Amino acid sequence: MTFLTLVLRKAWTLFSGLSSALLIAASVPDPAVAQDVRDGTPRIAVMSAFAPELEILKGELRDSSEHFANGVNFATGTLEGHKVVLFLSGISVVNAAMTAQLAFDRFAIDRIVFSGIAGGVDPSLGIGDVVIAKRWGQYLEMLFAREVEGGWATMPFFEYPFGNFGMMFPRSVTVLRAGADGPEARFWFPVDEAMLDAARSASDMVTLARCTADGRCLDRPPRVVVGGSGVSGGAFVDNAAFRTWIYETFSAQLLDMESAAVAHVAYANDVPFVAVRSLADLAGGGEGANQMETFLDLAAGNAAAVVKAMLREMPVRP
Repeated sequence: MTFLTLVLRKAWTLFSGLSSALLIAASVPDPAVAQDVRDGTPRIAVMSAFAPELEILKGELRDSSEHFANGVNFATGTLEGHKVVLFLSGISVVNAAMTAQLAFDRFAIDRIVFSGIAGGVDPSLGIGDVVIAKRWGQYLEMLFAREVEGGWATMPFFEYPFGNFGMMFPRSVTVLRAGADGPEARFWFPVDEAMLDAARSASDMVTLARCTADGRCLDRPPRVVVGGSGVSGGAFVDNAAFRTWIYETFSAQLLDMESAAVAHVAYANDVPFVAVRSLADLAGGGEGANQMETFLDLAAGNAAAVVKAMLREMPVRP
């Protein structure tokens, strides 16, 4: 065998092996592509920030199947007669906005419901109460102002629709949507009126839990409150003075870390939105230590109970 023949034979063996490897690789789906989902069935999106909130609803999902996109688990099926997709938003505003848009891009979502816990701001409300606010704003979109003699120097190119908390001046956000002439500045994002009506009807048909599984009970039976305002921002609030300012400034019933961001995304996509939030703590307004860990499961269960009752009151679309 000549040297040239040997070289050619080895080259052919290498080429054959490489070709086989490429064919095998081509036959194995790319994990990112394999997990990507496009679902054309009209569905109601039900999302939560914490797994305990969502697991309650997933436990009652019929004909369920799981899909994955960008690491997010989307569970489709039927809940209270509606075709739904259930998923976690992740905690705080960026995760919530990103995941909501991810869902809109991959599923035919015609309505969206956020189910979860929140901090109570209105002094008339207590832990375990469920609030379905009629509008949501992002209260931590702020200017941190420069301190000058006699006060604070604000910047002229922002809107300041509310009073400040020291150097902190809330401002409106901008949003783009189809058909608009340009960016729109707004603070409040409205909840869908038809879904709010369903919440009002459901409020008379649901019994909320008063005691935890280990026997710790609230001072009074919790109730459902429909209407008012909610605010969201990327901070866990456990401060009495800041809580008072939020209540007095925004006339807010509650605060959380996700709902207003999802309301913003829903508004931009022209998708009806509502948030059902149950109070797990009082954002610094209660006596003693924060009680979120104690009443998280109770609050999550109360929110889920109202969501199910509200779905039963909503028309099923063909």
